Amino acid sequence: MSNSTEATSGVTTWNIDPAHTTVEFSVKHLMISTVRGHFGAVTGTIALDEANPLNSTVTAEIDVTSIDTRQAQRDEHLRSADFFDVAQFPSIKFTSTRVERDGDHYDVIGNLTIRDVTKEVVLHTSDEGRAGDPWGGQRAAFSATTKVDRRDFGLTYNQVLETGGVMVGTDIKISLEIQAVKA
Repeated sequence: MSNSTEATSGVTTWNIDPAHTTVEFSVKHLMISTVRGHFGAVTGTIALDEANPLNSTVTAEIDVTSIDTRQAQRDEHLRSADFFDVAQFPSIKFTSTRVERDGDHYDVIGNLTIRDVTKEVVLHTSDEGRAGDPWGGQRAAFSATTKVDRRDFGLTYNQVLETGGVMVGTDIKISLEIQAVKA
């Protein structure tokens, strides 16, 4: 029945492949340099309407405990109540609400939930194509970027420096490289 529905509606379901998906972020540190990190555990589904991409939907969930900035002490601090508070809020969630065309690209607009605070964000996306894999499956790839103010999600920890600046910037740049397997 799903094949019939798929053929009629033109919607295909793609499951995010965590082994081939990267969720990266960057933030200013000491107001002069950029610290980068990523989340290693992401799952989700893309319901892609090839005939009319504006009807597509995306849901994703990130395991916040998988944060990695290549510095164990910083990662533990980011998992603490000062930042993500993984004991109470172990995941970040995204659910799209609509898709809009932006020239040759699409904006996926949706609700991002961090620390039980939900805000609308715009993911500026690119469809990177489709390919068969060596195991007989079909793969799709997408990239996306956005920027959020961490304070909007209750991530307010900071430390004032002697020079008058702050230790951690407020703007977080997020970059996604998603590979998904056709269900």
